[in-house]
Amino acid sequence: MKKIFLTGFMLIFVWTLSASAQDCITCHQKITPNIVKDWKLSKHSENYVDCSTCHGDAHMSAADVAKVKIPTPETCADCHEEKVAEFKKGKHAAAWAALNAMPTTHEMPMELVEGMKGCGGCHKIGLKSEEDIKKLKANGAGFGTASCDACHTRHTFSKKEAQQPQACQTCHTGFDHPQWEMYSGSKHGVRALLRQTGVLHPDTPAPTCQTCHMQEGNHEVRTAWGFLAVRLPLPEDEQWKADQITILQALGVLDPAGKPTARLDMVKAADVARLTQEDWDRERNKMIATCSECHSENFAKAELEKGDGMIKQADRLLAEAIRIIAGLYKDGVLQKPDSYAYAFPDLLTFHDAPTPIEQKLFVMHLEHRMRTFQGTFHANPDYALWYGWSEMKRDLSEIKMMAEDLRAKAKKTE
Repeated sequence: MKKIFLTGFMLIFVWTLSASAQDCITCHQKITPNIVKDWKLSKHSENYVDCSTCHGDAHMSAADVAKVKIPTPETCADCHEEKVAEFKKGKHAAAWAALNAMPTTHEMPMELVEGMKGCGGCHKIGLKSEEDIKKLKANGAGFGTASCDACHTRHTFSKKEAQQPQACQTCHTGFDHPQWEMYSGSKHGVRALLRQTGVLHPDTPAPTCQTCHMQEGNHEVRTAWGFLAVRLPLPEDEQWKADQITILQALGVLDPAGKPTARLDMVKAADVARLTQEDWDRERNKMIATCSECHSENFAKAELEKGDGMIKQADRLLAEAIRIIAGLYKDGVLQKPDSYAYAFPDLLTFHDAPTPIEQKLFVMHLEHRMRTFQGTFHANPDYALWYGWSEMKRDLSEIKMMAEDLRAKAKKTE
């Protein structure tokens, strides 16, 4: 509420909380005192953004809690229109769609998805339809709809917090995307963390996640290769092209004849791959420009090309493993699940793959191949070699041995 006082020839504007906002604070200081403390520390409180701005004014007592409005990105866009528009064009906005597009998602316990104790805990950052939000509320988990608060945690919504590399740590860690571990152990991450602790001068150049992936604060986060390190157009190198086709077939994006399938639409919607040369070049050129702030352009290009090279090397191993299992299907040694559309193992079934050899392939793909190329791009030698490439070599050896055993057993039963 704004009050106006006339003093001499000057108008003085004094802002005070509305009566309803003060009621919220009085009540919630007893019920959820740290939420009030967070809000009081925020820029929102300094700029007269009170509870009703984000939550509406329909909730007035413990009897009508269901009337509380849960914010969405559109709520934030009332004041932060440009940043929300950037966010909506980036990969984070597609996180919820990507989660629900995975075949295995629908086999998981509700608590891990809608309950947000597993994949949903991070993928909730993605945009959701009204139907999605209704479903979440019906399952008692209608709170992860704001997206922005994944990084600007409520109720301080701090810009400074979201600019720290630790803001990315919760989600970018672990099995298939340990970028935090890779980054924090790299020389980039070490310098950034030493700068945070005051060991290095505050002006020391030390790239954070945001330096490389959110240039100039742009919320349109994406990478050249995308999450799965597959792209179109296919490589000119014939062997690599054949390997990438095999991987795309195992992802269900291409059929056995190499033609696009309906699942390609899912890949487009989830924004997990660059599907034109222009899209790939745009993201690669952004990264070269960023790296060139500290390194020569020649060095930057060479280092990024090493990452491309490691994808090529990893694809050689993965494609061989895929073909071994596809051969088992073809020869009737291993039963192809009825749910698989084509005579290829389905890499998107994850841990729901039905046999140990197919489980080994899932781990080879989603854990070890990811670490091979991500470790290279994140300048972490241990992840690129020992947690990535070396593990892929061992995976392939085990898959070959398991395939031989399966064939031997099948021959005995003939």
